[in-house]
Amino acid sequence: MVKKRFIAGAVCPSCSASDTLMLIIESKGSETVECVECGYEASEPESKPAAPELDEGMIGLFKP
Repeated sequence: MVKKRFIAGAVCPSCSASDTLMLIIESKGSETVECVECGYEASEPESKPAAPELDEGMIGLFKP
């Protein structure tokens, strides 16, 4: 299953068009951003960085 969502207020780094970027989330978890105006595409890196360890003074990590 593929989910497609537009990113409100986003500006394409290639053509500088506003509100033309679409986030595509595939069922296997990969994410791609595509500009519907110029065809620009960007994907998330294959290897994600390891989560940092919590310090004693740290309450938690914010994950948006």
